[in-house]
Amino acid sequence: MGQVRIGVFLIVARFPGHEPGRLLADAVDLVVAAEEAGFDDAWIAEHHFMSYGVCPSAITLAAVAAGRTSRIGLGTAVSVLSTQHPVALAEQAAMLHHLSGGRFTLGVGRGGPWVDLEVFGTGIERYERGFGESLDLLLQALSRGRVAADGEFFRFREVPMVPEARMRPVVACTSEATVGLAAARGLPMLLGMHIGDAEKAALVGDYLARGGPAAAAHMAAGVGYVADSTAQAVRELKESIPRWLGPGLAGYVPVDDRPRPARNIPAYVDLLTLMHPVGSAEHCAETLRRSAERTRIERFVLMVEGMGEQRRTLENIRRFGAEVLPLLR
Repeated sequence: MGQVRIGVFLIVARFPGHEPGRLLADAVDLVVAAEEAGFDDAWIAEHHFMSYGVCPSAITLAAVAAGRTSRIGLGTAVSVLSTQHPVALAEQAAMLHHLSGGRFTLGVGRGGPWVDLEVFGTGIERYERGFGESLDLLLQALSRGRVAADGEFFRFREVPMVPEARMRPVVACTSEATVGLAAARGLPMLLGMHIGDAEKAALVGDYLARGGPAAAAHMAAGVGYVADSTAQAVRELKESIPRWLGPGLAGYVPVDDRPRPARNIPAYVDLLTLMHPVGSAEHCAETLRRSAERTRIERFVLMVEGMGEQRRTLENIRRFGAEVLPLLR
């Protein structure tokens, strides 16, 4: 195992009583704090029309954070490709690549069958069968300097990319089909916090079996929270996270008549605290080392907002930087 790379994962979660505009401003302060604490990256989530996460444009928030920082890597985890034009997204990514001095990485995902598809007019068909076409168009725009399309969902004459930037995105993978798309294109995967080490290791194995490069720098999302003891950390998150997670998950509204996904929230929080670096500094470091060895993933992005208060999140970031990161380096 080499040296692990640790980033923060900002969902910009809305706990009860918090105002979205204030949360967005606070999120930029969290990126600044993460840089000061020694984290390698800050990754920002994108959600629409819900309290689960109140940032509808991860790339915009990353741009603001780029102007407040100088070293830390910045990324989107993820920009939802099914609701955006891939060339427009490539243009924004290229701008941020240049404006950040090369610190920006675009992360993309297929998203879900939510009402977003109706609002933005992209439709369920593009979600269900257009992700590969969208991804290939994005890659063309970020690799060749010129882009044209003649597919099912996109058709237009060749145009130059201005500004041009050579970039390789990260792809969120939650299914075998998406793993196959990422592997065929040699793109690194971002794996979600809802699965454990065994499932992540299996997806990495599947990626390799499908011809993906062994050197791909895959990423794994998780929850990160450090306290004086593991028992204290687990207890505090179990008390806090459901206040956000219950109303947040209720915001997922299907675009059609398919049932809304259901989750046993207390059981899910139990699982999160068991799988991820939640505990004493020594426990957090050992959990990350063990995950890297089991999964062959050495890049982790940690959701640090579990206590719901800006003061507590800043404290968590600073303690993680002072107490956990030195144990991993």
